[in-house]
Amino acid sequence: MKPNLKKILIIAAVLIAIIFIWFLFIRKKEVPVTVLAEKPTIGYIAQSVTATGKIEPVDTVTVGTQVSGILKYLFVDFNSKVKKGELLAELDKSLLQATLDLYKGNLQNAQSQLVFATNNFNRQSLLFKTDAISKADYDAALNTRDAAKAGVASAQAQVRLAQKNLSYANIYSPIDGVVLNRNISIGQTVAASFSTPTLFVIAKDITKMQVQANVDEADIGGVKTGNRATFTVDAFITDQFGGTVMDVRLHPSVSSNVVTYTTIINAPNDDMKLKPGMTANIVIYTKEVNNAMLIPAKALSFTPDSSLAATYQIVGKPSHKGPRKTNAAGRGATGNIAAHTAKSRSDTSAVTKQKALIWLLQGNKLVQKRIEIGLNDNTHVEVLSGLTVNDLVITGIVSGTGSSAASTSPGGSPFLPKRPTGGGRTR
Repeated sequence: MKPNLKKILIIAAVLIAIIFIWFLFIRKKEVPVTVLAEKPTIGYIAQSVTATGKIEPVDTVTVGTQVSGILKYLFVDFNSKVKKGELLAELDKSLLQATLDLYKGNLQNAQSQLVFATNNFNRQSLLFKTDAISKADYDAALNTRDAAKAGVASAQAQVRLAQKNLSYANIYSPIDGVVLNRNISIGQTVAASFSTPTLFVIAKDITKMQVQANVDEADIGGVKTGNRATFTVDAFITDQFGGTVMDVRLHPSVSSNVVTYTTIINAPNDDMKLKPGMTANIVIYTKEVNNAMLIPAKALSFTPDSSLAATYQIVGKPSHKGPRKTNAAGRGATGNIAAHTAKSRSDTSAVTKQKALIWLLQGNKLVQKRIEIGLNDNTHVEVLSGLTVNDLVITGIVSGTGSSAASTSPGGSPFLPKRPTGGGRTR
């Protein structure tokens, strides 16, 4: 009997040891589930659209010639700075000068004919008054004098034409600016028979450039004159340039069934970094708010589940419905007017207000709260009404008691993670 008791005690001790080891080392400990929460912050938020475009001078002038000839002198080159009225080039004037001399000779001949015809008419007029000649002879003398006058006028017009054509052999700059392009060389023949050839392209002032942005039709509705814009160019990828929307052109451009509208953005270029033709990657801010109350966008999608019921008291009904829009006047589906309490708004345009449900952490309670929101940049959401800066907004859940549950600021929740403030606005 004693050997059997000894065996039973040994087996019992082994089982107890196995249970003890399992309890201390093998058994999975129950992991508590907590929530992540943070207070609303005050910062900057904006809605924007992106586009691509080209850097162009504000004003360019194409310089041509109205006469044909061979280029004899060239006084400027690419990138030359020119003044209004400065001589750019000169055509060979030999043929034009010969034409002018020819017309001057014709003018002298016509003037001589006029003197002879006038003297003859005066004589015939005296004879006609004494009835020495017939009326037919008098009329013939009068006609010859008038024809001589017309001949002089025609010759004078030809001389003026030849003088003007001779002056066109000198090509002058019509504006102050910089020569962007030169299409001719010395000795080249310029033919102006059918259309004016392009000799130079001059930019008026390259310290003031503009961006011609191609904005998609889906985004053009929010773009207005005066909107702030920023852009980058590949040549200076770390630099961000600023500008303002000056014009939205109504004429559409269609390419591969994609409709875009040309939007003009001014671009100061005092440091001369921007060059004509550069490709710009543009961001146009259609709405901007400074000092807005912000909460994380993920707070709108948080809904408590059953795993939190053991730790927290849930006050409210979990809902999976998204934000509900109101119109520009602030009326929702129930017809109640929603007051716009964001006094920091600098824009006067209508804001699309929405009703949304979020959850607040109040001690050991998860309390559902209805708020009104405005701008949403998919990272942060502007709160128009329904929250204070001391509320703790739940943004998610975390398992365990490790570092995932961030420490709090003084007076905050033990589940309040730290985050930078200020809205992250860059210029």
